[in-house]
Amino acid sequence: MRISNLLVFFMLSTLLLSCGNGKDLNKSFSIVVDKPVESLKNGESLSISLKPKGDAVLDSVVYQLDNTRIGSQPGLDAISYTLNEQKLGKKQLQATLYAGDKTAVLTETITLLASETPVLYTYEIVNTFPHDTQSYTQGLEFHNDTLYESVGEYGESALLKTNLQSGKILKRIDLDKTYFAEGLTILNEKLIQLTWREKTGFIYDLNSFSKTGSFQYGQSKEGWGLCNDGQNIYKSDGTEKIWILDPETYAETGYFEVVDNKKVRSKFNELEWVEGKIYANSYQFDSITIINPETGAIEGVVDLRSLKKEIKSIADDANEVLNGIAYDAASQKLYVTGKHWDKLFEIRILKK
Repeated sequence: MRISNLLVFFMLSTLLLSCGNGKDLNKSFSIVVDKPVESLKNGESLSISLKPKGDAVLDSVVYQLDNTRIGSQPGLDAISYTLNEQKLGKKQLQATLYAGDKTAVLTETITLLASETPVLYTYEIVNTFPHDTQSYTQGLEFHNDTLYESVGEYGESALLKTNLQSGKILKRIDLDKTYFAEGLTILNEKLIQLTWREKTGFIYDLNSFSKTGSFQYGQSKEGWGLCNDGQNIYKSDGTEKIWILDPETYAETGYFEVVDNKKVRSKFNELEWVEGKIYANSYQFDSITIINPETGAIEGVVDLRSLKKEIKSIADDANEVLNGIAYDAASQKLYVTGKHWDKLFEIRILKK
């Protein structure tokens, strides 16, 4: 009797452990896409299926793309899906497998690139203004006829209020030497400033020019650039991601990825909101990248390499690159400068 009871207990235990266990099922199939998954584009039609390993069998499969169901099939039959996604970049293709009481989930990363090649632009200089060569420019903002600037480097980091015409620094707040200042934006009568690796942002009152608070980063890797559209704040962190911040709490509420028609792009430093687009400097590249914030697509690139010929202060230093974009929405004037540059320029963007 005891042996019989033990046998029944063993059989029931084995059955319970096997029910719903998808480990073997997971190893028995792989996702197959009929086009290169690292360079897909909107409008392309895909055939998505499962490849069995050995004689594995399957009841059905449900496919999702970034948690949105895109199709299902019995057995190993393929589905057809036409890409029509709002946001570009890396996405998770997921297959949920069902076989009897077993389930398993397979994933495959796909990359959705921009359909169009970025438009190439050049520029012309409209006006030239003096700029303090001690300023390692990280963030630049124009507000009510006044320039505000975040300058970096450990032991030299500060927030500046500057006269555009003369280049004279009107007010300065120095950061503790443990902080490396980065991007800057102005929203709701507040100056919001990032730091690089310290995962801390600072808040200042625009009128009194005094520090009023701070905030911590969430999942973003570092602090690079900042801009805002009047409602949301956009933050770059050196990766392909542009993070969206809550305008009151500065918490990260989401992100989009930046791509062109060839690959995912990264290292976006200074950011500026210009007429519905994000204008971005790419670290160590003398250009402005024009990004569509709705999709993440790079729609244009402004070639500013020849602007360095106008600068006398530049030494043989790879770090003294273009960095600093400010836009005056009232006059629709665009200003740019660089790290330790002796000049700040008002420029007009032209098609090549």
